[in-house]
Amino acid sequence: MRSWWWKILCLVLVGYTVIGGFLMPVPRLDILNETIRNLYFHVPMWFTMIVLFATAFYYSIKYLRTGNLQDDVYALQFTNTGIFFSIIGLLTGMEWAQYTWGAAWSNDPKELGTAMSMLIYFAYSILRGGLKDDEKRAKISAVYNVFAFAMMIPLIFVLPRMVDSLHPGNGGNPAFKQYDLDKYMRMVFYAAVVGWILLGVWIATLKTRVAMVKYRREMNF
Repeated sequence: MRSWWWKILCLVLVGYTVIGGFLMPVPRLDILNETIRNLYFHVPMWFTMIVLFATAFYYSIKYLRTGNLQDDVYALQFTNTGIFFSIIGLLTGMEWAQYTWGAAWSNDPKELGTAMSMLIYFAYSILRGGLKDDEKRAKISAVYNVFAFAMMIPLIFVLPRMVDSLHPGNGGNPAFKQYDLDKYMRMVFYAAVVGWILLGVWIATLKTRVAMVKYRREMNF
């Protein structure tokens, strides 16, 4: 039961986010209107992506230190799950932009930085597919994953803040905390961040367990 408490918490928080996200009252802000409810989905997806990529970064460094192929499996599955959440984050962001900015894609600096980061991680998957030797693939992938995470940080968090951006908190554009983010929105938003992160970790750990079973079977043959 002790190992399941956070999974139960995950289901409760995600369920609360989905229900509360559509039923809880929201402040009537200019332009945003009802689309502000996307805050419960779009932003937590990016937080989840960052946590998953950071975990993959950790396991890649750990593999380079230990040479344990199990760490490479963890790095792979957390990266793949992070890519999945990055796609959801991009799609929810494009939908939000369509209604608030008038176009799904506006070449906003943060959009461009995110797209470049996603392409870097897509290349990670392609790189792994082109290498057959397990140890060589693990070592090259680990080095690439370290640099991919190191590139993502300035592309998403540093460069967009140095220029004008449509995104809140960038280029002099005020963040949501400076708007009327009322108590009801905070109740749902904080739960959403924790819930989606836990769900992402849960998916990654399940994928890792399946991959480890396949790996052990292959090693026995």
